[in-house]
Amino acid sequence: MRVLLCSEAPLDEELASTLLFRAGMERHVATASKDVLEAARRVKPQIVLVDRDLKGAPLAVKALRENAETRGTSVVVLARGDFAASEFELLEAGGNAVLRLPPSGDWDDRLFRLMQVPHRREARVGVSLQLDLGLGATGETFTAQALNLSVNGMLIATGRPLQIGDDLTFALALREDGGLVRGGGTVVRQAEEPLRYGVELTQVAGDGRVQIKQYVNGL
Repeated sequence: MRVLLCSEAPLDEELASTLLFRAGMERHVATASKDVLEAARRVKPQIVLVDRDLKGAPLAVKALRENAETRGTSVVVLARGDFAASEFELLEAGGNAVLRLPPSGDWDDRLFRLMQVPHRREARVGVSLQLDLGLGATGETFTAQALNLSVNGMLIATGRPLQIGDDLTFALALREDGGLVRGGGTVVRQAEEPLRYGVELTQVAGDGRVQIKQYVNGL
């Protein structure tokens, strides 16, 4: 697999413990935002990691999303320290997720899912959602419609305003027998269209990912 690391500073030491530095991973580097798109077109990576502090990073991410050759590539924002408003800008430009340095125990699992670049299916699937308020508390239930779906995420349309970073619990009505696929997710992107949001599926109960994959593949 191929990975493109986009940062003005070397990332080898910080990322050495992750799957990105395992045998068989082919790593490429771009040290300036103006070089990111061309490097991605040349390398064709499974994942692009963009340092939040790279000068011009939002423009680089936007360029990846606007180019036909790279728009389907997973893009991860690397961030250090406390949350910064620039992370919102990077997610809105098209980033799939933010991973905070130093790497935590769930990094490899999230990276693996993101590197799969799953096939998406255009959908019109009903979704029941609740905001996760923390400490086991949830907000009111509201409804949405999944406009496209993959094993790692979905684009939803809803009448309820959401914020990037909101944690949700969800129930997807995929099964003909009325059973629901349940799990949790995080709002990672706000689409250009009003009240449409990209949600990363961070947890899926039981064999839910298998059911989603079967649905995406038309099985």
